[in-house]
Amino acid sequence: MAEVKVVVAHDERATLRVGDVFLKVDGDQTRTDVEVEAMALAPVPTPEVLWRRPPVLAIAAVPGTELGHLGRPSTASPAAWAAAGAAVWKIHDAPLPPWPGPRLDDIAADLETECEWLLANAVLPTDLITRNREIAESALRPWTPVFTHGDLQTNHVFVDGDEVTGVIDWSEAARGDALHDLAVLTLGYEQHLDDVLDGYGTDVDREVIRAWWSMRSLLAVRWLLGHGFDPSTPGCEFDVLRSRM
Repeated sequence: MAEVKVVVAHDERATLRVGDVFLKVDGDQTRTDVEVEAMALAPVPTPEVLWRRPPVLAIAAVPGTELGHLGRPSTASPAAWAAAGAAVWKIHDAPLPPWPGPRLDDIAADLETECEWLLANAVLPTDLITRNREIAESALRPWTPVFTHGDLQTNHVFVDGDEVTGVIDWSEAARGDALHDLAVLTLGYEQHLDDVLDGYGTDVDREVIRAWWSMRSLLAVRWLLGHGFDPSTPGCEFDVLRSRM
């Protein structure tokens, strides 16, 4: 009998692994709709959808290992990181998905709200929050929308040797800023930014990527703390924010 393993579980969604099958349970079927359609549109390897019976989506495991996991050193080669960059370019170069993405005004409002909460609750030193907010605001500029994954963490990219074998968790896919995807992929792995951009193959504004590192970290802290995750773990969001100082 296959072991049942809890991959992630909180009050929004849960993912279980049973052998080579992942069961994703999500109370918001809009996210699942996006995930299924985005995987069908994506020009990179994605998990096979085995069946869907709301609120459960069953997908097959992809081969390979995670490119990395925030807070842990990555064992992937520079060539594997470059291959991830090339895969991101394929996604961004694909036709836009038919649904919209996050609005600039909404992101700016979220940044203000989260920074106010961080300050009011003394989660981090005031100068650290203020400086990172200043940096993050550089990401709040007009961009040409592309097909973005939306949550391209390193543990959502799987590699085998120097090849990308699968990209998972597409529920945040939308029209968005290409540099946001690149920033999420390299968050906490600044030493691999050059490798990723070598594979991506197009000149980008690195300062905007760094702005998204601050933005992503500031916006994530309250959610992480409220869902049982620890942003103060070495190499994670608090360290990313400190590194900007």
